[in-house]
Amino acid sequence: MLVKWIRCTVVDRRGFERGQRKWAGLLGEPGFRGQGGGWSRGRQDVAHIFAFWESRAFYDSFMARSHDRLASAQSGTFKDAQVRLFDYRFDVKTGFEPRFTDADLLRVALCRVHEERAEHFVLMQEKVWNPAMAGSPGMVRGLFGEAPGCEYLVLSMWRSAAEHGKYRTERVERLALRAQTEADVAALTGDVVDMEPSWTV
Repeated sequence: MLVKWIRCTVVDRRGFERGQRKWAGLLGEPGFRGQGGGWSRGRQDVAHIFAFWESRAFYDSFMARSHDRLASAQSGTFKDAQVRLFDYRFDVKTGFEPRFTDADLLRVALCRVHEERAEHFVLMQEKVWNPAMAGSPGMVRGLFGEAPGCEYLVLSMWRSAAEHGKYRTERVERLALRAQTEADVAALTGDVVDMEPSWTV
């Protein structure tokens, strides 16, 4: 499965939201699995969208055929679009599927990892971080993805901000020590996203 992450700064909120609803046209596309997103909690004008495709071939075919027609509805409503593609590696918790209806909050983390530490980083994700997240009340599902250049995506869906907040304060520092995260990670960026149900396809 291919995961596409789009982050952009919105300059016309109403126009952007109107255009976002037009992406419902993705539903007939071969290989399309689902799309959802929302607004950054930290920066009001930043939107995040996550799209899921069966494979790179289906995605490339869509980009060549229908993408521009669907995207034209949002033309001029945003700037600074950053698009990243990741190959799905494994679930955080079990049975990941690109459904958004039961989550209020998304947490996205992008980790750039030292090349010689990549294997250790992936192992720690499986052995330390995943069980901790999976065992947290309110964590619905998540995935771990990989992109060339030792970049990794950790995406987790949560039932509420309060439940995600509990996990953060109780666990993160202790887990980071156990997983030797500091030694593995060259750069870490991320965001917390309030889901916008009308954007879900």
